[in-house]
Amino acid sequence: MTDPFAHFQEWMTDAEKTEPSDPNAMTVVTATPDGKPSARTILLKGTDPRGFVFYTNKQSRKADELAANGHVFLLFFWKSLGRQIRIEGVVEHVTDAEADAYYATRPRASRLGAWASDQSRPLATRAELERRLADYDAKYPGEDIPRPPHWSGYRVLPSYFEFWQNMEFRLHDRTIYIPTPGGGWTTGKLFP
Repeated sequence: MTDPFAHFQEWMTDAEKTEPSDPNAMTVVTATPDGKPSARTILLKGTDPRGFVFYTNKQSRKADELAANGHVFLLFFWKSLGRQIRIEGVVEHVTDAEADAYYATRPRASRLGAWASDQSRPLATRAELERRLADYDAKYPGEDIPRPPHWSGYRVLPSYFEFWQNMEFRLHDRTIYIPTPGGGWTTGKLFP
């Protein structure tokens, strides 16, 4: 296979058939301005020929780190398949139209939660979050809940892929994809 996006889609399709929960879960690794790594697991919400899309509060820790250093690392791990995919790249913001379209598909409580949560900020008690959620529920009683200005998405533009397949005796199969000048990808193998 010469297209890492097609390879990714093939493995994601397999994961969707076998993973019991959230086959689109991925670890997103960012770095603080002084270079300390920071990781969390979130959900992939879209792919296109340019990259991999996720959404978040733009005032969150991950967004602060991405503003300071746009390099990012994604890791998909499917234990039931004995597979993982590592993706390195940089982020760009999705368009407002993309963010609006995705936001509109979210459950009502999730849309209200985007307003109520000061993501990554200290929370005194759970009751405070529940009160804020009730306040926004009253403010937006129907389905028409606008997207908060502080909530949007990022697209990871990949510059490196590694597909790892578990094999017997720890002789794993590792396939890499590196971009070529002018477009396309070069493939190769790594020792396990």
